[in-house]
Formats: sequence, structure tokens, C-alpha cells
Amino acid sequence: MRSVFHDQLEQISDGLVELSRLASEALGRASTALLEADLSLAEQVISDDEKIDALRRQIDNDTIDALARQQPVATDLRQLVTTLRMTSDLERAGDLARHVAKLTRMRYPDHVLPAELHPTFAEMAQVAEQMVLRSGEIIATLDTQGAAELKAQDDTIDRLHRAVFGILLDERFHGNTQLVIDATLLSRYFERYADHAVSVATRVVYLVTGGWNDDIDPDDRSWREHEAVAPHEVPRSEL
Repeated sequence: MRSVFHDQLEQISDGLVELSRLASEALGRASTALLEADLSLAEQVISDDEKIDALRRQIDNDTIDALARQQPVATDLRQLVTTLRMTSDLERAGDLARHVAKLTRMRYPDHVLPAELHPTFAEMAQVAEQMVLRSGEIIATLDTQGAAELKAQDDTIDRLHRAVFGILLDERFHGNTQLVIDATLLSRYFERYADHAVSVATRVVYLVTGGWNDDIDPDDRSWREHEAVAPHEVPRSEL
């Protein structure tokens, strides 16, 4: 009976990894559609968001079923409760990719952004997409160091977010009000998308150590002292 429960936990973990892959793929496609004014690709991102929603519902249902039937304690309970928060983060990341695609569709056949903003948004999209994909790897490997890694990448996103405002506020920028609003919204979408990746990684730290590390300093290794017990506390077969 216990082995069946462990198999169920493994399946839930695999679902989370797949959810991160789908959310990452959605942002990659949405970003390409945005920068190339590709209506067909934008429509695909919008319609495929249902796959992310359906997988989120499946994982949540499996998690609730495990909670009800197995009455887990300690690490198993932490995993299941944390899973419900992770699915929310990853599903929301997918929604943000859909928002990018919807704005692309709304402005088609025009480009949403002027050429001078393309390099900044292209970099922001690449970093954010990699962050959510990396969050899936962190889930799969219980990599507590990954949280610090994503926090450092989130600083890059924040810097690019500020750079967008710097361009929009520059007196040499002559975009109209609609363009400024669109660029501001898009920048916020990417910034929030990256925040969800950090949130997932932070929950992995909680899962492994039993403690929260919301304000992780990537250059401070002291918080990693719990890692020494992590492999014994959470066997891979139980994730």
C-alpha cells in the first residue's frame, strides 16, 4: 500500500515538471508571436492554455485524493500541500503567457512594440522562459540551491523591467499613449511570470528543509545548512 502511495507522489511530481514545461513553452511561443506579430502563433498559445488548465486540475485532484485517502504526515504532507501552491504558480504563469498572446492578437496586424523595445523584451522573455523551465528541474531534483539561482535571474528581470520604463520615459521616445500602456503591461506580465518561477523554487526549499527562505541571498550560503539532511528527509522515491 505504501509503495502505491509513493508511486502516486512520483506521478504528482512528474505532473508538476510537465506543467512547468508547458508554461515555459507557452511564453516562448507568445514572445515570438509578440515580436514577430504572428497571429497564428498567438492563437495557438491562447487555445493551448486549456492544456495547462486541464493539467493543473488533474494534479490538484490527484493531490486532494492522496490527502483524503492516505492521511499523510511530515514530509509527505508538506509535499502535497506545497503541490497545491505550485500548481497555482505554474498555471498563473501560463495565464500570463496567454495575456501576451492576447495583446498580440488585439493589435494585429500592427506590432505591439516599437523596434527600439524589441531587444529588451527579447532578453526578458528568454530569461523568464528559462526560469520557469528551470523551476521544473528544481522540483524534479529537489535542488534547494536552485532557489538562489532563480532569485539571481529574477534580479535580471527586474533590471530589464526598469529599463523598459527608462526607455518609455526618455524624452527622445515618441510613442503614443496606447503604446506606452501596452509596453508597461507587457513588462509587468514578464516580471510577474518570473516571480512565479521564484515562488515555485522557494516552495521546494520549504519542502526539503521545512523552513521558509523567502528572502534568499544568492551570495549567502548559510541557509543551505539544511541540505545535509535533505537526501534523508525526502527520498526521491517519495517525491
